[in-house]
Amino acid sequence: MVKRDAYAYCEQLAREHYENFPVASRLLPAAMRPHIAAVYAFARRADDFADEPGLLDAERRRLLHAWQARLSGDTREPVPASLGADLIFEALHHTIADRQLPLSLFTDLLDAFRQDLDTTRYASWQALLDYCRRSANPVGRLVLRIGGYESAALDAESDAFCTALQLTNFWQDLAVDWRRGRLYVPADDRDRAGAREADLDAGRLTPAWQAALGAVTERTRALFLAGRPVCDGVRGRLRWELRLTWLGGWRVLDRLQGGHFDVFHHRPALGLADAGPLIWQAVRWRRPIAAGTAIRAGEGSRLR
Repeated sequence: MVKRDAYAYCEQLAREHYENFPVASRLLPAAMRPHIAAVYAFARRADDFADEPGLLDAERRRLLHAWQARLSGDTREPVPASLGADLIFEALHHTIADRQLPLSLFTDLLDAFRQDLDTTRYASWQALLDYCRRSANPVGRLVLRIGGYESAALDAESDAFCTALQLTNFWQDLAVDWRRGRLYVPADDRDRAGAREADLDAGRLTPAWQAALGAVTERTRALFLAGRPVCDGVRGRLRWELRLTWLGGWRVLDRLQGGHFDVFHHRPALGLADAGPLIWQAVRWRRPIAAGTAIRAGEGSRLR
């Protein structure tokens, strides 16, 4: 029997880390929360290996290799005790067995984190979507499986939704990622708009960069619309969690566009003041709009 301490550690880790959107929140069904926290703790630590400052690339790769080994049940690769690997994997392995989760979804996540060590630019939109297929989409599918849902249609809608959330985070964190040497705006879109990386070095969001970010944002909105039906394809409290997350992602895109994407001077984020409006919009939620519908920036509050 898994120790309560293992799940408690994962839930504490979920509460302590900054996220745009709630993780293992009280809105989720109580039976799902510990399992979501275990998945989050696994992914959070692995993502930190790729992103957090102060580690040499060789150590990042070693830790990701150790995380892969732990996933397979091999404990021979040493991991610093401060990372809580024993507790995380005790909870995770119980979750995987209890909810019959496919290991391939966890392996995809680790593959994406390794890619972050080697890939700092994306040539095309399709290349970026392939990265999101492994870095974001597995999380949505895991949430569905933990909730008891296994459906090809829901999986496809969840993939679009999760990719849209990942892309929103990329546009929101453009300045942060640039300081780490990464750029997620595809080279095709950058070159089409005539945007120059030298302007990012100077912290300038020129009209060309605004045009490039405007183009990728419209594609991101189309993915949000394609993924919106998953919010109605689940039941109970999970439905409310997904609705609020969808509305929050759309709201961040509105703020990015409203601020002309100048994230070097202001990074738009959700705060306590957004809770009331988002809850109200979730209550007034309507059935999905057809994917591909043209929507102007700022109309998110009317998609309820």
